[in-house]
Amino acid sequence: MADFLASAGSYLFLQNALWAALLASVACGIVGSLVVCNRLTFLAGGASHAAYGGIGLAIYFGWPPLLCTLLFSLGASLLMGFVSLHTPARLAGKEGGADAAIGVLWAAGMAFGIILIELTPGYTGELMGYLFGSILTVPRADIWAMALFDVLLVVVLLFFRQGLWAISIDKDFAQARGLPVRFLYLLLVGLTALAVVMLIRIVGLILVLALLTIPPAIARRFCRSLYSCMVVAGLCSLLFSLAGLVLAWYTNISSGAAIIAVSTLAYGLASLPSLQRKTE
Repeated sequence: MADFLASAGSYLFLQNALWAALLASVACGIVGSLVVCNRLTFLAGGASHAAYGGIGLAIYFGWPPLLCTLLFSLGASLLMGFVSLHTPARLAGKEGGADAAIGVLWAAGMAFGIILIELTPGYTGELMGYLFGSILTVPRADIWAMALFDVLLVVVLLFFRQGLWAISIDKDFAQARGLPVRFLYLLLVGLTALAVVMLIRIVGLILVLALLTIPPAIARRFCRSLYSCMVVAGLCSLLFSLAGLVLAWYTNISSGAAIIAVSTLAYGLASLPSLQRKTE
């Protein structure tokens, strides 16, 4: 451990990784808790995989990867959210319902990205970083982008706190109170897309859903309010990211996979009956 700490003080890429872990944990705690409470896990998964289309566009046309992926994922997510809002209740959860449409967009985004990457002349880049993430290669420019997103996220949360809390608890009650439920729902979907793009840099689009949902799922077992759930989920995400980073450093395995392995182990321990009885 002392060797890792000494290296962190000397190497810029390790310092960037630590900043990325901290900044991503803020988004994970806030957005992840809202995603879990609103049962948007499947939609978040669709957003993460559809983001591959943005990666394909960036590689094919030589555009900025972060901005291109962000805009593509945001557009795909809002489309998924629009489909969810306008799916008749009688079709919810059935063939031809919102889940089916999200699944189609999920697959179409990935296929689109793969096709563009394969058509890119002379491209020999390493795609494993996009698929499984690499916190050790996060550039300083992305660190600043993560910081700006966290600021935006906190500002949005302050302005729309009551509305987001209301739709997380009971959408029908929020509708009856005259709140703009559809706007708030699409706002949450948009924030989810932005958080997904941020976390892709940490664990990749294949594993991003786990990091977005495991910490809030653990926090919900021990917290009684949405606010406390966000705080605990953010701390859990930071702890898992740091532990996974240290594990990857000493074992030379994928940092994204190491972070999810630590998160999964923690979820298993939190699910033990003895711990559940203590919190009841």
